[in-house]
Amino acid sequence: MEELLQGMRAAAEPTRLRILALCAHAELTVSELVRILGQSQPRVSRHLKLMVEAGLLSRYQEGNWARYRLADGAAATDQVQRRQAAVGRFAEAVIDLLPEDDRVIARDLERLEAVRAERDRAAQDYFARNAAQWDRIRALHVDETEVNQALVRAFADEDGGRSIGRFLDIGTGTGRVVELLGPRADKAVGVDQSSAMLAVARAAVDRAHLTHCQVRQADMYQLPFPEDAFDSACIHMVLHYAEEPGRVLAEAARVLAPGGRLVVIDFEAHTLAELRAEHQHRWPGFDQDAVCGWLEDAGLAARPVEKLEGGPLTVCLWTGEKPAVAGAGSLRAVNA
Repeated sequence: MEELLQGMRAAAEPTRLRILALCAHAELTVSELVRILGQSQPRVSRHLKLMVEAGLLSRYQEGNWARYRLADGAAATDQVQRRQAAVGRFAEAVIDLLPEDDRVIARDLERLEAVRAERDRAAQDYFARNAAQWDRIRALHVDETEVNQALVRAFADEDGGRSIGRFLDIGTGTGRVVELLGPRADKAVGVDQSSAMLAVARAAVDRAHLTHCQVRQADMYQLPFPEDAFDSACIHMVLHYAEEPGRVLAEAARVLAPGGRLVVIDFEAHTLAELRAEHQHRWPGFDQDAVCGWLEDAGLAARPVEKLEGGPLTVCLWTGEKPAVAGAGSLRAVNA
């Protein structure tokens, strides 16, 4: 009860209602909110601190920047999470009650679009500077459209269902996988260590208006999520950069809920030395059985590998499923 009352008190102020409306549409920094609201940085920061403490907003650190978004009102398991989720649902209900014809909020949303456009320009500039090297690698394997179709199939349910529940994209890069699978997820999170790549991914999520999706700065060896946090996860063209692929898969398996599915997309073992010399690939692709072994070591049941041939590089999809019942399947120690 007290958490909900605190949330009500925190929302009962004009500027904070404006902030709620903005953070329901996008994840924003203090400086971006200052520009949109036309208020001083100290004042906006005080509002944000109060709203985070009340559970209306969530705060995420990314390098020197703090980002704010509407708190998650999704269902939770333990009692503390349920109380937090109730405040999040209250925030969503307040936003639904805001009048659509309110002039102040309409002006704020127009300024938000200007902020999004600026983000998009910066992301496109970064993409343009690096597109040549990405294009060279893409030219070495099967068309990306075919890879995307295979990825969608890998997450399709046998009964034809489309929802993939809570989805995690590890090493999200440009955010392409979140764009592709986000519409089929209840919520989606893309994580990456590169702030520059996160800026590209965030712009992509904004353009697609995927307000239930977000990107976060995180280490793939130490994901900032509890066990059983996600129903599905993907590691797309990332594993060949990892010093310890087995540890990456074990950490992905840790955050999967029972019955969850992990899909790994990467190259089969190859002999193209320039990928290691010029593009910092630590692994020259992977033996199919090696990745299946890492999945099994992580406690996941490995499914048959799908191969996509075309060009000097063969793309493989490895799929592992977490047993729905604790103790089922392989639970060998991780061979990192």
